[in-house]
Amino acid sequence: MVLFVTKAMKGAALASVLALLLCAAPAERTYAQVTLDNRPYDAQLLRLSEILGAIHYLRELCGAEEGQLWRDQMREILRSEGSTAIRRAKLVQSFNKGYRGYRRTYRDCNESAKVAIERFMAEGADLTAVLVKQN
Repeated sequence: MVLFVTKAMKGAALASVLALLLCAAPAERTYAQVTLDNRPYDAQLLRLSEILGAIHYLRELCGAEEGQLWRDQMREILRSEGSTAIRRAKLVQSFNKGYRGYRRTYRDCNESAKVAIERFMAEGADLTAVLVKQN
């Protein structure tokens, strides 16, 4: 048995395969999800997450004995703002960046660490006020 395939049949088969590939392309869906997941206040929220990480490390280093207070604040942000895995990952990455950055810099509580805490507390309060006002 011999099967004859015409150019038109090859073209139709190729068009069908391309249509299936385009419909199933995960890159477009991923791009759409990421685009829809962005919010106008994300830069401020990511900065606040980074500040919380730094404060969590520095306050503990300086003996504040607050336990998980700042990490709990971050969990609250994740609960209310972490609508997708990508969004949660960005927020956690920012928190960890702040924590790890200051863990590398400060080994003991000194005057510089105390000044950093004060500055972060003030910046965090300002950012929080702006975020609350925007929403």
